[in-house]
Amino acid sequence: MSDLWLDDLLNGSTPSPPTAPQDLPETPVVWVDADAMPRQLRDVVLRAADRVGVPVLFVANIRLPIQDSTLVRSIQVAAGPDVADDYIADHARSGDLVISQDIPLAARVVPMGVHVLQTSGRELDEASVQEALAVRDLSESLREAGQVTGGPAPFGPKQKQRFSNALDRWLTRSV
Repeated sequence: MSDLWLDDLLNGSTPSPPTAPQDLPETPVVWVDADAMPRQLRDVVLRAADRVGVPVLFVANIRLPIQDSTLVRSIQVAAGPDVADDYIADHARSGDLVISQDIPLAARVVPMGVHVLQTSGRELDEASVQEALAVRDLSESLREAGQVTGGPAPFGPKQKQRFSNALDRWLTRSV
């Protein structure tokens, strides 16, 4: 297997997604849907990448204040709904990890063998992503009807710890 595809990404170019198995990187890649990621978790992900040597790609429609390195890259995509999600879904491969709160993105990549970790620390698989999508759709309908007006609970230390633990579990299994 070749890591040329990954090398291109880490060097700042935008390669076409690999199509042949030999073109896939040997190393799992962590894809971060960074548009709405809590800032405290960026540091957790960056420390983990440094500790275990896993490539991390932060994808957002703005330039992120992240120091690019041999293992970490910030990829800026065009502004617009779901542009970062589309980029991640088009480039992530089986065995990679996507960190995102976006349930529709998770529903797109989980069937491809991509692991999904929400910023709350919840891991989504084939069964749980469908359940999460149904709950999301119901909540959206209730919001539109004016019956639900609140949002998610504020992000705090418990969520950060739960996320850190889940990320460590994935790293232990996959890297």
